[in-house]
Amino acid sequence: MYDKPVALIVAGGSGIGADAARKLVDCGYGVAVMSSSGKGEKLGIDLGGIGFTGSNLDSVDLKGFADFAYNHYGRIDGLVNCAGHGPKGEILEISDDDWHAGMDYYLLNVVRMARIVTPLMAKRGGSIVNVSTFAVFEPDSDFPTSAVFRAGLAAFTKLYSDNHAADGIRMNNVLPGFIDSLPEKPDRKARIPMGRYARVSELSEVISFLISDASSYITGQNIRVDGGLTRSV
Repeated sequence: MYDKPVALIVAGGSGIGADAARKLVDCGYGVAVMSSSGKGEKLGIDLGGIGFTGSNLDSVDLKGFADFAYNHYGRIDGLVNCAGHGPKGEILEISDDDWHAGMDYYLLNVVRMARIVTPLMAKRGGSIVNVSTFAVFEPDSDFPTSAVFRAGLAAFTKLYSDNHAADGIRMNNVLPGFIDSLPEKPDRKARIPMGRYARVSELSEVISFLISDASSYITGQNIRVDGGLTRSV
């Protein structure tokens, strides 16, 4: 069995997921990186780990990724769930099909992966971190399906963490605001008290903390990393 902790990164070909994979390697983790583009597979290999090409919307691909990683390393200690960008639009103009697609992108991707990895983590415990959104607390009309289904993700995370705390398995959500991996828009920047977009590395620091044993008493939480963007308390 591999003698270092192992983390899986879903949808890790670019952006927050890719940076989190790099940070976890720096922290001593073996990594397995999955994305639909092929970038995740290349990144995993470049980082000295493994990679897998598949969709986080497909249960068969998710199972194949987890099995591939477990068979290679013999253990799974951490999981980072990222997502692509789901449907957007005026709230009453989003079709039923697009609402269903949003649920796949932002909620069921986590539910499906949790079903898969929980039995693999049960022997030694582990930590699951889901990259969510600031709009969980304050829904934003620019991201309607994300806001709706990631609010559901917050509820799922609490239920899951309650059920599996005794197994030593934790689940938390990281809630980013606007990130510098995306084009900067002046109106959005003006909403942020810190006056700038987040650096991707600032998200990776929090993700790596929540994956690690340094956060061993934190579970079921929604951690905002948004520069003060949200106003609710």
